[in-house]
Amino acid sequence: MTTQTSTLTDRYVHAVLRSVPEDRRDDIGRELRASIADMVDARTDAGEPETDAERGVLTELGDPGRLAAQYADRPLHLIGPRYFLTYWRLTLRLVTWIPATVALVVLTVSMIADQDSAKAIGDGISAGVQVAFHVLFWSTLAFAILERVDVDPGLPEWTVDSLPEAPQERDVSLVDTVASVVFIGFFITVLIGQNFRSWVQGPDGDDVAPLDPDLWSGWLPFLIGVLVLNIALEVWRYRVGRWTWPLVGAMAVVSAAFA
Repeated sequence: MTTQTSTLTDRYVHAVLRSVPEDRRDDIGRELRASIADMVDARTDAGEPETDAERGVLTELGDPGRLAAQYADRPLHLIGPRYFLTYWRLTLRLVTWIPATVALVVLTVSMIADQDSAKAIGDGISAGVQVAFHVLFWSTLAFAILERVDVDPGLPEWTVDSLPEAPQERDVSLVDTVASVVFIGFFITVLIGQNFRSWVQGPDGDDVAPLDPDLWSGWLPFLIGVLVLNIALEVWRYRVGRWTWPLVGAMAVVSAAFA
């Protein structure tokens, strides 16, 4: 071989061996060099120039990092197909409920403590976003570790009983749900916004809040919390697609609290 060919082989083998366990490097190095030599000989016997044959063999073998991962039996993905669907479903469920719940709790507590609606809304949004990032990070880390350790986590296997029900005609339309959510959201905005800009003018021309600002010490945060729960029930009703007894009970409780 020429000096250039030997140099390319040495560089490729070195790139592979630096990413495999040290106790296996000698065996893998000998095996890899023998494979490269055989593949080069096959190309040269077919009439290809030796330099081109060497370069073609190394190109065919591909990225040395990928080859090293195969030798070391190391995955090149963060979460593979074994756990991905479970990871995706669990993370989606957690992100759907936990950040929103924390944001609502923080918003309510902040309103009661500081009686500053703008600050309370900012605190609630900030807390919800932070919790969402924490949920994504820790769930991803947990499943990435599971992917790389030889431990059976005891996750439930898929069965036919897990199949969802076939789509049925919905009693609740998307238009009705969106309209209800928008109306409730507008009501919440009005309750909060009256402290900053009102449509009622006092004798001296200043804005006057229709509801007593002192109600922020207890009643208005409670009312806004009930309205947010009402939005959650509307979304729940749409996801279910029809009225159910648990949904009726929850809606009755929220309606009583609103009254």
